[in-house]
Parts: sequence; structure tokens; C-alpha cells
Amino acid sequence: MSLSKVAHEIGAIINQRYDGTNDSVLEIQQALADYSALIDSWAKRIATKFVDTVSQDNARLWQQTSREMSKELKQLIAQAPIGHVMQSLVHEQIKYIKSLPIEAADRVYDIQNRAIEAVVNGERPEHFTAMIANSGNVTASRAKMIARTELGRATQALTQARALAIGSTGYIWRTANDGDVRHSHKKLEGQFIDWHNPPTLDGMTGHAGALPNCRCYCEVSFSE
Repeated sequence: MSLSKVAHEIGAIINQRYDGTNDSVLEIQQALADYSALIDSWAKRIATKFVDTVSQDNARLWQQTSREMSKELKQLIAQAPIGHVMQSLVHEQIKYIKSLPIEAADRVYDIQNRAIEAVVNGERPEHFTAMIANSGNVTASRAKMIARTELGRATQALTQARALAIGSTGYIWRTANDGDVRHSHKKLEGQFIDWHNPPTLDGMTGHAGALPNCRCYCEVSFSE
């Protein structure tokens, strides 16, 4: 997984430089900012490849589920204007990839400040030092969550674009139908959702599959 390589490099940058001093934290912040800028072209290639792959998978899914549709509808699906959606998705992917080093730098800075406060209060700072040393693992976990969420979000966005192109007004919310489905998501199982009115669940607004760690999906509908 490409993002895991970014997480590994971030961990190396931090562990090679951190010595408990504020100067080393400043050096880490600069190094991670430089790294974020360095991976710009790579991030663009990875993001474009990711979105292209998701789009192809989504198109194949439409082909499989549209066998009983008329020739005219199939043509509309194939010609759906999804270019702007794909460009937006690529832009978002680049932003997320490049944000990983910056988020890690902010985390190190925050932990260092907490360590300083601990020393002032007569506490031992070893716990905070270990947290900084674990930054690579924290970033890897964050990267995995982003990958899962962005796959669902990209799939949902492309499904919506193609559905709107053939006159769909909304979809039926479907869950993974297992014990891991969140209660708020389970309550929406089988409900009709308007494309232009995404629901708000647990303080977040979005369609099926587009929310963090959401495994739900949109079953395209043409009537409420």
C-alpha cells in the first residue's frame, strides 16, 4: 500500500531527529514540511491512478447491473459527465496524502509541549517520548483509515454522478448487514435517500459509503 510507505518514512524522519529538545522538534517540523513538498508529484500520480482504478471498477459494476436497462440508458451511463468529479477526487487524494507529514509534525509539537508541562509539574516525560517514537505507527493507522474512507467516498461520488446522469433521484441505503454495522447506519437500512439531501449520522453528513470507515453502499433507485 503506497500510504504505508509514506507513514514509514515519516516515522524514520521523526525517530532519526528527535532527542527530547525543542530544537529537534523544530528540525522535525521543517523536515516533514519539506517531505510533504517533495512528494507532490508522486502524490499526483498515486491519486490519479487510484481514482482511475475506482472509476473503472465503478463502470464495470454499472455494466453488470444494467444488463436489463434499455440501450439508451446504457449509453447515458457510458457518457455520464464524470470528468469534474474525477478531478475533484484526485485533488482530495493529493491533499490527504500530503497532509500526513504535516499532521505528524503537529502531533510531535503538541506532545512535546505536553512533555514540557509534565516536567514543570514534576512529572516524568518518558510516556510522551514513547508517544513521539510511535508517530510512524500512528500515521500508518491514520493512512489505513484514509484509504478505507476514500475508497468508499470515491465510489459513492462516481455512482452518484452516473445515477444523476440517467435521472435517478436517490438511492436505497444498504448496510454490510453484519454485527459491525453502527447503530446509526443500521437505522437507515432500506430507507430512500435523496441524492441532494445526504443524512447526518453521529455528527457527520454524507451518503452511504462516504463516511469514515463506512461499509454501506448506495442501491440506485429511480423513484421514492
